[in-house]
Amino acid sequence: MYIGLISDSHGVFSPEFREFLQPVDEIWHAGDFGGGLATADAFAAFKPLKGVIGNCDDRRLIHEYPMHLFWECEGLKILMTHIGGSPGHYDPEARTLIRQYRPDIFVCGHSHILKVMNDSTFNMLYINPGACGKQGWHAVRTALRFHIDSGNLHDMEVFELKR
Repeated sequence: MYIGLISDSHGVFSPEFREFLQPVDEIWHAGDFGGGLATADAFAAFKPLKGVIGNCDDRRLIHEYPMHLFWECEGLKILMTHIGGSPGHYDPEARTLIRQYRPDIFVCGHSHILKVMNDSTFNMLYINPGACGKQGWHAVRTALRFHIDSGNLHDMEVFELKR
């Protein structure tokens, strides 16, 4: 499975990001779609989509995109929520979810800071794809893509676009 990972689009899905995500099988969106259901539907029309609602999203999105998602992909347990914090500084609700689900990969957004690191405390990979949208203080817009197969994540690529 070839995955594209984005967050904090805030209503923007620019051509450069479409091109970067064109070869993926599925997009994971870690919240703050922006623009309501129409924006989320635009992502879903482009590629199959898994996503969670963000703190800036229209609450009506929660019928399609919950506060958190937990699923298995190619032998790995994935947990995704919007506000997660980071290793050693998790949001209390995220920490509770991590303890409950014990994921192999924890995905969150919100900070607009791209960060990928191993968390040895919870024996998982922490991934925050940063922000692909234009709203916020970040100077660089980012997205990730990677392969997952046979219980492994590999060939991670970062896309960066200066604002």
